[in-house]
Order: sequence, then structure tokens, then C-alpha cells
Amino acid sequence: MGAYLVRRVLLMLLMLFLVTVAVFILFAIVPTDPARLTCGKSCSPQIIEANRARLGLDQSLIMQYWNWFRGLFVGRTYAEGTPVEFSCPAPALGYSFRKGECVTQLIASRLPVSIWLAAGAFVIWMVVGILAGIYAALRRGKWQDRTLVGLSLVGYSFPTFFIGLLLLFFIVIKWNLLPYPNYVPPSEDPVQWFQTMILPWITVSMVYAAFYTRLTRTQMLETLGEDYIRTARAKGLPERTVIRKHAFRAGLTPLVTAAGLDLAGLLGGAVITESVFQLPGVGRLAIESVTDYDLPIIVGTVVLVAFFVIVANLIVDLLYAAIDPRVRLT
Repeated sequence: MGAYLVRRVLLMLLMLFLVTVAVFILFAIVPTDPARLTCGKSCSPQIIEANRARLGLDQSLIMQYWNWFRGLFVGRTYAEGTPVEFSCPAPALGYSFRKGECVTQLIASRLPVSIWLAAGAFVIWMVVGILAGIYAALRRGKWQDRTLVGLSLVGYSFPTFFIGLLLLFFIVIKWNLLPYPNYVPPSEDPVQWFQTMILPWITVSMVYAAFYTRLTRTQMLETLGEDYIRTARAKGLPERTVIRKHAFRAGLTPLVTAAGLDLAGLLGGAVITESVFQLPGVGRLAIESVTDYDLPIIVGTVVLVAFFVIVANLIVDLLYAAIDPRVRLT
């Protein structure tokens, strides 16, 4: 198990390095001058050149990447040796001249919102999706099965912005069941925080729960027809034990894969949901950076999402080894 873990961790570090190289090169070759985007309409050639030097864009591409990569571990100082020198502590993902703040600090201030959104929605869709999928598989061909499959098709067909706007209009505006979303940290006002987050949780979880219902149902139907399931039943094992320890565990691998990647994507920011409900998360920060052409923030958010996805793959690999010991030999 130790060798398996070491291999996966080394592969994860290699993937993270390659992702940073790819992201940096991709945004370095875009037909846009980052120095020109650091000031407004009154930019003069002298100001643009000064900003280019402050950002380190007057150096070679290799040196620019090296300075950026080194800043992830030791921090980075911009405009070093000038009266306007400023520093970003490690891990330094860059500096946003438009917002006047280090990218890492901007992301760190928005990340808790995205984490709460992802965690709450994840719990809802996993519980609802898995239980509904198991129930539908056990009632195969009956009206319960057809009803759940039909509802999952409807839920999976609706885009998140439509579900969010629908909930916002009826629950908040028309029926006044909840106040208009106004995010505050749970430590300040837990009631208002919960009232703000419940609709975004439902919005995200409806789409994912529909997918996991169909996925769980498919996996359960596949495993329930196996010979070892009939053998377990013939031995007189309780039906609950057959379902939980034999059928469900055997079909758990695809669920673990999908859950890990879906959760990682949400941790990087649910862009549409955060925009609909005005949540100050990473997804909304990414939208703002795109509209403002704030390249350092765009690079930072892309690297963050890639980090979450790669780490999620590592966790999924470890869970594979726990579910199926044969994976440790690969």
C-alpha cells in the first residue's frame, strides 16, 4: 500500500507541474498585452512600459515562469527596488493591479463560500441520488422505478441557471418563504447563512442527484444479476446485508470516480449558481476577472481548479485501493 501511495503522490506532483507549465504558456501566448490591461483608458506608452517592468513581463518567458513558479513556494516581490515595491507571500499566484491585491488573498477570501456551497450540495445529492437509485433498482419495472427515472430525466435536463432562477422567483420573490440571498459567514449569523445557502444547495444538487440516481440504478441492476448475489441470497443472508455489503459495494467504483471529480469541479467555483444567487465565491471571482481582463486572477483560478481535480483523482485512487485491494497491485 505504501508503494502504491508513493507512486500516486509522485504522479500527482508531476501532473501539477505540467498543469502550471501549460496554463502559464497558454496565457502567455494569448494576443493580449497584460501590461496594457493594468491601467485604464489614459494609459500612455511610458506607463505601459513601467507596468511591464513591474510585472516582470520584460523578461524572457522562461524567467517569467520561473519567477511565477518560485513564488508558489517563497513568495514574490513586484517592482523590486522601486518606491512602489510590494510583496505577495507564498503561495503567490500573482498580483491583480485592477483590484490592488494579491491573487492568493483574493481567492482565499472567496474560497470558503465555494467550499460551503460544494459541501452542502455534495451531501444532498449523494444521499438523495444513491438512495433513490437503490430504491429504483429494487423496484425495477414498477411505478416507483418509472417515476424516479422520469424525475431524474427531468431534473438532469434542466440547466442550473433555470433551476436557480425558478427557485429564486417562486420561493423568494413570489411566495416570500425566504429572504433575498445575502451571504454572511456562518460565524456571524448562522440562520441568515443557512437561508442564503439552502437554495443554491438545492439548485446544484438537483442536477447531480438526477445523474447519481440513474448511475446508482444502473450499477445496482448490473450487480444484482451476478452469480455471487444469488449465492449470498441462497446462503440465507438478510436482504439488507446482500444489498449493502455485496451489491452496493461492487458497484461503488463508478460512483467514487464521479463524486470525486464533481466535487473537485464545484470546489473550483460553481460559476452559474454563484452568479444567480450573488454568492461571493471563486466562481463569481472568475467571471469578474474574465469581464475585467484580469489575467493574473484568471491564471490563479484555473490553477486552483486544476489542483482540486488532480487531488480529487489521488483521493479516488486511494479509495479504489480501499474498495478493491486488487488495485494496489497496478
